Amino acid sequence: MDLAGKAALVTGGGTGIGRATTLLLAGRGVDVAINYSKSEKEANETAEAVRQLGRKAVAIKADVAQLDQVENLVSESVKALGRLDILINNAGWTEFIDFKNLDDVTDEVWDRTIGINAKGPFFCTRAAARHMKEGGVVVNVSSMAATMARGSSIPYCASKAALNIVTRAMARVLAPSIRVNAVAPGAVTTRWMDNRAAFVRAAEMQTPMRRVATAEDVAQVILALIADSDFVNGQILGVDGGIGA
Repeated sequence: MDLAGKAALVTGGGTGIGRATTLLLAGRGVDVAINYSKSEKEANETAEAVRQLGRKAVAIKADVAQLDQVENLVSESVKALGRLDILINNAGWTEFIDFKNLDDVTDEVWDRTIGINAKGPFFCTRAAARHMKEGGVVVNVSSMAATMARGSSIPYCASKAALNIVTRAMARVLAPSIRVNAVAPGAVTTRWMDNRAAFVRAAEMQTPMRRVATAEDVAQVILALIADSDFVNGQILGVDGGIGA
């Protein structure tokens, strides 16, 4: 896909993988709508960085687990950018709960985790698809936790497993006009890893590449799925340094 002049919506686009992806897309000539729920300052800073690259940018607040907010997010993105070609479902949430602490996994944790990590991408993809023309692309940010059942919590693993199914189902439903794929990182050095040095060290030792991913590592694969992989559809691509091999 020739990206020049295209428009993208990146959920959770102000920080981490979302920010790295936003800046890579802008560098390839893409205008970007940057969604946030709490990180307003970071989203506005990322939007300004996009403008410095000569592209349009807008920061839009929305909780992707809330259908009415998703509908507004997508319509405001199209209004600001004039079109929508690319959707990156990157917004995510987790709470670190040791797998053995079953009683700490509350209804609220389940609802919030599933809502943001699984329902949100479905809501966003459905809304965005109405505006995408032939050649649209959706990339979901999943996790190796979905298949390994290891990570921050049981609900997180389950929510990402659900996202993998959403990815494959939507890939069939929306083809051939729109491709839907996912990336599945292992541990990534984003702010989620702040103050979790022991978790990161353990992940490094378990990973054949002996390091965890950076946000830029994941963003590069997202970009490749968008720009360089026109026949790839319905795939969950590991970006984990070999930990899932």
